[in-house]
Amino acid sequence: MNIGSSLSHEERVFLLKIAREAIRAELEGRPLELPLVSDPRLLERRGAFVTLHKDGQLRGCIGNFFADKPLYETVADMAISAAFHDPRFPPLHPSEFDQIEIEISVLTPLEQINDVEQIQVGVHGIYIVKGPYRGVLLPQVATEYGWDRYTFLDQTCVKAGLYPGCWKEPDTQIFIFSAEIFDERSEGLI
Repeated sequence: MNIGSSLSHEERVFLLKIAREAIRAELEGRPLELPLVSDPRLLERRGAFVTLHKDGQLRGCIGNFFADKPLYETVADMAISAAFHDPRFPPLHPSEFDQIEIEISVLTPLEQINDVEQIQVGVHGIYIVKGPYRGVLLPQVATEYGWDRYTFLDQTCVKAGLYPGCWKEPDTQIFIFSAEIFDERSEGLI
């Protein structure tokens, strides 16, 4: 799976700043004014997830595999969703704004697989579909928890609201993807 050309440091910083400004604009109740962008990589229609951490703990994470907008607009939208619409958390309060750290995962297209041995822990994320249930875990999750391939698959089933091992059933679809992952700390913004 080719993850394509990597984003430059400048492009990563730009996306992180867009994400933070989108959250700030929402907190202030004003429209986000996006700059004019001509960089072809930022104009690509690519999926992305935005993850927020506060004090080292997850504070929100929302993403989209199927981008219908340029990458920089998708990042802005996902930042707002992660901060205010992740059902696992209350909407971000203005007092938390300076405490959050932003991480962005820019995704490759989904690739359906039939052999779970294709999954490389730490390289691939997993998206499982079984009937109306869907669950996704980003590549970094397995690494953070020290999971092997099968635990990663089981946990993706659980994230989908299913039971561990559901990935073994023939009506379960398994997709993999890769991500270019960066955050404010790695890019020298905090």
